[in-house]
Amino acid sequence: MTRDEIIRMAREAGWPSMALDNLPGTGDMHRLERFAALVAAAEREACAKVCMEHWLHGGNAINCADAICARG
Repeated sequence: MTRDEIIRMAREAGWPSMALDNLPGTGDMHRLERFAALVAAAEREACAKVCMEHWLHGGNAINCADAICARG
């Protein structure tokens, strides 16, 4: 995920523009990037578990994709 994507998503989540405009190159930007990486890693792990459950019960990739999309 790029810095621009992280900042765009932070704006979509309601972060004030002033706070985000001052982030690039700061320790706060590094913390926000780390937070985004942790969230992405947790989501990947959750998706992997969904796929593993579907595979264990005879599911296929389409079932897995549907289940991931249904996670909301």
